[in-house]
Amino acid sequence: MSRLVLASASPRRRDLLADRLGLDIDVRPADVDEAPKHGEAPAAMVQRLARRKVSAVQAEMEDLVVAADTVVIVDGDVMGKPETPHEAERMLRALSGREHSVLTGVAVRLGPKGASGVDRTKVRFRRLGPGEIQWYVDTGEPLDKAGAYAIQGIGGIFVEHIEGSETGVIGLPLGRLAVLVASVGANLMDYRRSDLLP
Repeated sequence: MSRLVLASASPRRRDLLADRLGLDIDVRPADVDEAPKHGEAPAAMVQRLARRKVSAVQAEMEDLVVAADTVVIVDGDVMGKPETPHEAERMLRALSGREHSVLTGVAVRLGPKGASGVDRTKVRFRRLGPGEIQWYVDTGEPLDKAGAYAIQGIGGIFVEHIEGSETGVIGLPLGRLAVLVASVGANLMDYRRSDLLP
């Protein structure tokens, strides 16, 4: 029986597939070096990393493998996940009152067929006060999120406007994913949990 394999340890991506879409997934995090290459454009980087992740996971020929990589871009600078509370504060100050882009590279593999793409969403933050930033950092939520915030969590209160895919900001643009899956001859709904089928 074919399976949908998620090549990611991200609980947000798992939740999007398992909880929002009701898919039966097998989580197998890919172990790849996520360091950017010198001079590499952010869109090229997230697409390359998504492809590497989808290739790094062992799966049967009939299994659909899905991977993604997300970064936040402001003033041309790439923001990954903050490693410390201080770094999270710095990122949130940079995003305050401004628009930024969220790029998510997505890759899929089904047997010998593969496809990939990049989703771009624009997000504008309202102006944040220093106390508000400190309060948010103290919640712990920013520490494992690209750009130091979770739009689907507490960080959603900072968002003034969004243009594009909200699920792309979370880490897996579902519309783009469905198109890529169709391009390799599959359908996401074929992986629905059996208890949700009619």
